[in-house]
Amino acid sequence: MSLRLRLTLLYSALMGGVLLVFGLAAFIVVNNVLISSVDDTLTDAAEAFEELATVNFLEEVQFLSLPADLDTNVSVQVWGLDDELQESFGPLGHVRQAFDPFNKRTTEAVYQETNLNGRHLRVLNVPLKFNERRVAVMQVAVSLDTVRMARSYLVTVMAVIWLYGVITTAVASSFTVGRALEPIKSIVETAEHINRADDLSRRIPFQGTEEDEIGGLITTFNQTLERLETLFTSQQRFLADVSHELRTPLTVIKGNVDLMRRMKQFDAESLTSIDQEAGRLTRLVGGLLMLAQAESGKLPLNLRPVELDLLVTEVFQEMYILAGGRVNVHLSEIDQLVVNGDRDRLKQVFINLVANAIQYTPQGGDVFISLSRVKDQARIICRDTGPGIPSEDLPHIFERFYRAEKSRTRGKSTGFGLGLSIAKWIVEHHSGRIEVNSKDGKGTTFVIWLPLWTV
Repeated sequence: MSLRLRLTLLYSALMGGVLLVFGLAAFIVVNNVLISSVDDTLTDAAEAFEELATVNFLEEVQFLSLPADLDTNVSVQVWGLDDELQESFGPLGHVRQAFDPFNKRTTEAVYQETNLNGRHLRVLNVPLKFNERRVAVMQVAVSLDTVRMARSYLVTVMAVIWLYGVITTAVASSFTVGRALEPIKSIVETAEHINRADDLSRRIPFQGTEEDEIGGLITTFNQTLERLETLFTSQQRFLADVSHELRTPLTVIKGNVDLMRRMKQFDAESLTSIDQEAGRLTRLVGGLLMLAQAESGKLPLNLRPVELDLLVTEVFQEMYILAGGRVNVHLSEIDQLVVNGDRDRLKQVFINLVANAIQYTPQGGDVFISLSRVKDQARIICRDTGPGIPSEDLPHIFERFYRAEKSRTRGKSTGFGLGLSIAKWIVEHHSGRIEVNSKDGKGTTFVIWLPLWTV
């Protein structure tokens, strides 16, 4: 059963229930009004007859005359305490049976509906007293045929209204629900198209507002498609980059092995080349493993107070030795600051940035390192005087395997484009951020912001 049909049946059932409740309430109200009107007629007639009633020497009730304004539908019987009929008037005056056999000796006024020879009556039983002594019971009756016809007509009208109301609701709700569910149909069609064509670039068109549930669903679905497309594209690029990075060292290793096999002797240069390429493969696999662990949440961070000034000084000393006089490394500013972090991971980030700066700075150039406090944050700056990064490459430098080839040529010492991706992940998981500012030909500046540790 389709959702449209289920909703249509639900709305129709709800409308049917509402109409049924209101119809029942209307029937009860109208019936009470009609019965109340009949009871008023009976009460007025009974009071009029009581005023005209007299008792003879046999203690039998007699009426000297009939009320002047007596309703022609009213019938009256007077029953003695010996169950003998003493008086009778009206359209049913010829009937010798009691209008209400069960209340011929009642001691108080009683209204009762009865059936007499197939006729539906409303009867008022009133005890008649003489000298404070009950002498008879008067039964005043009115036929309820008119009331019964009114009830029947009311039930028929309400049944017709209920039927048309349910049918109208079903048609209207089917149309309305169909219009409301059209975007859902678009979602299904788009999903089927994506499954058939593997086209994640397709989006669901929507003309309505994004504030309702359908609009929110379509917006979320389109955002999901956009994210999936980005992830799928990233995965394709990732596979292509990994394949490319693996192909070069594997080709070199295979070529050197083939050469040594043909020469049937070990060549020191070939062994060195194999060792270098094996090292590159080890670094590549290590970087990929670290990224995979980071993205899956399985890369633990041992957070504890870290004295940044000592850590930055340590990195400066190691990088100064690494530069070997080819590049001038300066520690321009340092403050005593403490952050809550993983010391080894933070050192990995700083070494990566400074090593990159040294690698891509020409001989005789400068690399500046500084640590300072800005409000409640620690700011670590790594600035070089190298060739810089082109503006079109800046938005992508934190992506895996991305390298700005205009300023950074591939070589044996060249990385794989994973270091900055790892650095960004580490910094962000220390509740910080990493920024880059560079102009082509004017150097590059990396800035790391970390929240200070508070006791």
